[in-house]
This record gives sequence, C-alpha cells and structure tokens, in this order.
Amino acid sequence: MSPVLAGVLQLLALVAALALAYRPLGDYMAHVYGSKKHLRAEKWIYRAIGADPDTEMRWPAYLRGVLAFSAAGVLFLYLLQRLQGSLPGSLGFKSIDPDQAFNTAASFVANTNWQSYSGEQAMGHVVQTGGLAVQNFVSAAVGIAVAVALVRGFARSRTGELGNFWADLVRGTVRILLPISVIGALVLVACGALQNFSGIHEVGQFLNGHSTGGTQQWNGGAVASQEVIKELGTNGGGYFNANSAHPFENPNALSNLFEIFLILLIPFALTRTFGRMVGSLRQGYAILATMAAIWLGFTALMMWTEFHHGGPAFDLAGGAMEGKENRFGIAGSSIFSVATTLTSTGAVNSFHSSYTGFGGGIQMLGMQLGEIAPGGTGSGLYGMLVMAIIAVFIAGLMVGRTPEYLGKKIGTREIKLAACYILVTPALVLGFTAVAMALPTPGDSMTNTGAHGFSEILYAYTSGANNNGSAFAGLNADTQWFNSTIGLAMLLGRFLPMVFVLALAGSLAEQQPVPRTAGTLRTEKPLFTGLLVGTIMIITGLTYFPALALGPLAEGLAA
Repeated sequence: MSPVLAGVLQLLALVAALALAYRPLGDYMAHVYGSKKHLRAEKWIYRAIGADPDTEMRWPAYLRGVLAFSAAGVLFLYLLQRLQGSLPGSLGFKSIDPDQAFNTAASFVANTNWQSYSGEQAMGHVVQTGGLAVQNFVSAAVGIAVAVALVRGFARSRTGELGNFWADLVRGTVRILLPISVIGALVLVACGALQNFSGIHEVGQFLNGHSTGGTQQWNGGAVASQEVIKELGTNGGGYFNANSAHPFENPNALSNLFEIFLILLIPFALTRTFGRMVGSLRQGYAILATMAAIWLGFTALMMWTEFHHGGPAFDLAGGAMEGKENRFGIAGSSIFSVATTLTSTGAVNSFHSSYTGFGGGIQMLGMQLGEIAPGGTGSGLYGMLVMAIIAVFIAGLMVGRTPEYLGKKIGTREIKLAACYILVTPALVLGFTAVAMALPTPGDSMTNTGAHGFSEILYAYTSGANNNGSAFAGLNADTQWFNSTIGLAMLLGRFLPMVFVLALAGSLAEQQPVPRTAGTLRTEKPLFTGLLVGTIMIITGLTYFPALALGPLAEGLAA
C-alpha cells in the first residue's frame, strides 16, 4: 500500500469515527447543560466551594467567576512549582525558577500548555498529576462553559441571564470530560501507553534492536491518564519532552489515530449541541460544514505539501520525512499536525520546525484563523460564532439591511464586541513579534537566521496568543524575555476574548427576537457556509499575510 493511500484511509477512518460520535455526544452535552438536576458528587463540590448552582448570572457575574477561578488556578500552580523541591515524593526534582513557573502556570490555566521545559526532567509526579493534569480538565471545562453561555445568549430573550458558571464548570468536568477520559485512558494503556508512578531508573540503550552497551535514565508516571485529557481537552502539554512523538505517550499508529480523534471529538460535537440548544439543528450543521471544510482543506493541502515538496534529499522517503516519526509517517504526522494547529492543542507527534516552508506556513495559518476549525473545547465554537456574526454583518452591508443572526439583530454594540474579539490576538502576535525582532537579546534565542528564524519567533507568539502551545522548537524559549512575554500573551489571548464573548452573550440575551422575513439571510444554507469560509480566510489573510510573506512563504518559495 502506498503511503498516500494509507493516509487517505486513515483520514476516512477518522471522519467515520467522528461521524458516529457526533450525534450522541452532541445531544448528551446539550442535555448536560440544560438539565436542572444535580448529581450527588456535584452537590458535594458546590457545598465545598460555597456556590449556589441554581442562581442565574448576568454576564459580569459570569465573567467574574471565570476570572476568579482562573486567577486562583494560576496562583496555585505557580506555588506548586516553586515548592516542588520540598514536596513529599518529589523524587529529587527541583523547584522551578520564577519566570518559568509563571509561564507554565499561565500556560496550563489558559488551556495553552506551552512548555519551555523538559517534562520528564523538570516536573515530578505531584506537579504533573496534582497540578498540570487538573488544569487540563478545568481549563477545558471553562472553555466549554463560555461557549455554552454564548449559545444561551442566542437562545434566550428579554433577559440578561446566562446560566451559572460554577454549575457549568462542574458539569463539564464531572459529566463530560471525566467519563470520556477514563475510557480513553484504558484504550491508550491497551495500546501500550505508560501508566504508573515509578521513579527514575536506568535502562539500556538500543539502536536498531541491538544494545549499544550504554544506559539512559527514564522515569515513569501517570502518562496515559494525562495524555487522554491533554488531547480531549485540546490542551497539549507532554508528560515527556518529545510529547506525543514519545512511545510512552503515543506508542503506535492506532494510538496516534485515536489521539487525533480525541482532539477533534468535542469541538465538532459542540456544533450539534449548539443546534440543539438554539432549536435548529440545521444551524449547527452549517457551523459544522464550515469547520469541516476548512479542516479537510488544510489537511489535504498539508499532505500534498509534505508528500510532494520534500526535495531531492527526501525522494527515497517518498516525501519530507525529516523530523517525523517512522511509526506515523508523513500522513499520520500531517493529519496530527493540522488537527492540533486548527485546535488549541499544543501536542505534537513530529518536529514542526522541520516541515517544509509551506507546511510550516499551513500550521501557522491554522492557528491564525483563531483555531476555529474546529478549534478548542468551547473556544472553537464561540470563535466561529463570532465570525458568523461578522459574516452576517458583511452580508447586511451588501444589501443595505440591518443584519440578523438566529433572530437577534446585530447592531452597533454587537459588532463592536465582535470586532474587539477578532483584533485581540493579531495585536498580541504581531506586536510581540515586532518587539522581539527589534530588540537585540531575543534574537539570540533563534537557532536559525533569515526567513526560518523569523518564523520561529512568529510561530511562538502565534501559538501563545492563540492558546495553542506547540512550537517550532528551534527557538530557545526558556529565557526571562520569552517566558514573561509569551506568558502574558497566553493570559491576554485567553481571557480578553472571553470578556468580549460574555459581553456579547449578555447583549444578545437581552434582545427580543425579531421575526424572520423574506429579506432575512438564511444562515442554515450552503450559501452562508461559503460566505463564512470566505470571511474567515479574507480577514485572516489581510491581517497576517505580510508577516507570513516574511517567514514561511519566503522560505517555501526559496526552497
């Protein structure tokens, strides 16, 4: 079987699995967030944190809950890292330096999981399981909660109430993320992923199945259970430095395909949850079609680029195999790469810096879209709905009519909030990149010069501000400058957009629905899907094309 055919079959199997899970999971999540009942375990949690889950919140109160909970998470995770050396069971792991502890705390709370450290060498079991893994769950649950609040803004009328943040947070964790993670961890263990609490021990070194006579140090850990939630929650932080390229995290081609499935599962299924909650499944299908069209297009383009643009040095490998695992090949690496960069998942099973110039550009462009195809857990849906509002507004300008979406008028307030949302991350990415390139010290961290060196820094801030977390890895980001500035980019890139999303949700919920007329744009039709895809690509292109032209495009054309 040719590698190209194998890649196509993998993609078809993935699409089939996602299609089978789409309806039951989407309907289940709609039921979870619409239910009035509380599980006994949930009641214990509410009692412990002093929250009343039945109290409805307006958007300022909902936002305060999001920010207070996240700020507490940053502080807790920061202190846990700073005190690691004195914690029981530290197994000789040292306390983390202040700037790196801040960067890591911001990273995991912001659902970014950017890592400027080597996981197996820096973090012990207590920090890995009690700190990082916990944030993998709750940061994903926060994203889903904000998305659900925006959907309620469309579904409700003449009220500013968006639900209860604490109830949405707990339900997302207890009823959705935990059950799937338990099953997924068992699957990964069956595939060969590591799951223990072993300490550091020496093992023999082997090359091509033969002992070299040397030894190397390995430490165990609860790898499978952390791997499943890092993918399911579109987090991405690796237990080991090699991340999902490490055989303890991702043992074989089957586990690789399963991890891609986990990454895409909830973001795609949330479109059905959206359709169910607003009372029109066809609206959910329109958003799904937009996400799927972009994802499939990017995947096909990446596979074509990597299979056919490896250059003469890679002809024997059938394409650009540099930086890719033989276990996964070009197809498995390309599908994984696009899945992670189109979602807020920093997991990698290959070395992104070694992709072709155009391949690296596809990865960056996927993040620069806003990671909305299908995007992160929750963040992908609310990002796509904001883009839908922009598309409706543009259509309204074309026909000279006040735009409407799902029965809600898109007026001055709504379009200002949507515009602020889409301007936040470009301002962070381009601003920090420009400053880093202008100052003398940050440039010392670049392994490469020229277009690829510029791409390393552009990729780093694109990944941080869009809450992705992957890296070109040719950049030494473990410096005070990059730890601090990327940490700020991650926090601002995560929580500033949430401010605008929740304010938008409150504004929509206060409106009285307007009746559909002959002039109303049918947003459930293929025409709107095409308009939405075009809007996304044009806005992103106009924003980032100059920067991309200086980096990956220049490198690709010069190859």
